[in-house]
Amino acid sequence: MNSEQALALWHDVLRETVKGEGPDLSSRQLAILLTIYIDPPPHTVRGLSTVLGVSKPAITRALDTLSGLDLLRRRRDETDRRNVLVQPTEKGTCFMNDFATLITNVSSKLPV
Repeated sequence: MNSEQALALWHDVLRETVKGEGPDLSSRQLAILLTIYIDPPPHTVRGLSTVLGVSKPAITRALDTLSGLDLLRRRRDETDRRNVLVQPTEKGTCFMNDFATLITNVSSKLPV
């Protein structure tokens, strides 16, 4: 895939997501979701901040929105009660599976 095809793919995926009925997520929110669903746990605000290079308050604001959409949840770490773990939800897993399917479908329509 060359750069023009990569941009066309991302453009088409984004266009489909804004036309759909699901939530309209920011790039930051989507990056957080992808990190939680792809990278092995545990996930914390501090860890997400480090991995994504974004401030902890910015991560917290995005988590507030994503939690409100029921795409993830925060739970106190029982082994170290100072930590809050960020975990996927069933609705979030369905959202990410649908997003992966969307990417696959859009990419299959690109010229080779």
